[in-house]
Amino acid sequence: MDQEAFRHFLEERKTPAEQIAPYIAVAEEFEAFVREAGRSEATAADVRAFSGRLIAEERNTWDSYLAVLRYGRFIENNAVLVAALELLDGAEAMEVLYEKMGQELGEPKRDELWQGIPLPPLGTPTTELPRTTRAIMERLEATVGPETVRKLLSDCLRHLDPSWYLPEREKYLQCGSLDAYLELKGQEFIAELEQFQRQGRLFFNQEITPEVIEYVRSHPEVERGVRVGDILYLTKIPHMAKEYLAETDEGMKRYYYCHCPWAKESLRPGEDPVPASFCHCSAGFVKKPWEAVFGQPLEVEIVESVLRGDLQCRFAIHLPIEGEDD
Repeated sequence: MDQEAFRHFLEERKTPAEQIAPYIAVAEEFEAFVREAGRSEATAADVRAFSGRLIAEERNTWDSYLAVLRYGRFIENNAVLVAALELLDGAEAMEVLYEKMGQELGEPKRDELWQGIPLPPLGTPTTELPRTTRAIMERLEATVGPETVRKLLSDCLRHLDPSWYLPEREKYLQCGSLDAYLELKGQEFIAELEQFQRQGRLFFNQEITPEVIEYVRSHPEVERGVRVGDILYLTKIPHMAKEYLAETDEGMKRYYYCHCPWAKESLRPGEDPVPASFCHCSAGFVKKPWEAVFGQPLEVEIVESVLRGDLQCRFAIHLPIEGEDD
């Protein structure tokens, strides 16, 4: 590996100075790991196998996986980049749920429900995550009832800093109305996808094709959201939109659609899907930016969900009266 080129790559992305040397060391170790396997080019399977080593040696830190992810971007190997991203995306969810259950149910009840269900370590392959999700959700549903389950999940199990969304609030205020803001959001999202397509870059994990852009453009609930009275309907872009559009089997379409690393693999044919109530977490994720836009908590409902057997995930956010958002 060209150490100096990778160092410059990291510096350009404002990597803290104290992290650069450790990132280089992990990247070089990963390169050696791939060579030992007899391959000249790393694969997603190499990332998962390397993660197994990190877990076994208790070196499975966020920085270790970020080093592999950025190395994948540096060498323009999308398989490595996406595989590392998958090991990090939403990894905190079960620990957050564990903490929330302690707060909401009390620690003794929380510990009783989690007995015999280990928290997967960081770097656990996504194929193994639904086992944990299914086990704890089935116990929750059988013990505390749907309303408590919704309360535990509907604020989202991700670490989402409200400050990330403050620029959107400024845009909303400048637009002067929700409808004008929605129009702007739609234009910006299409422009963003077009830029990714022109540059041949991945949009998070996925390739953007002209067909994907046309799909988003023709589905305004995906593009920007659609307001009907005091309800805003939002539909997620498929997690793997190119594959979703090409697929004819409904089961696999649900798999390609799902974004959740704690549920996605349970949608493969022959698998037992994670309980659909887990989608309250996704509903919370969807509403977070809108709570920042309006400056207040909001209620959200699940209208459709792939875990329920639908072909998309669709949510309804109950809006405040305009002018009463401060």
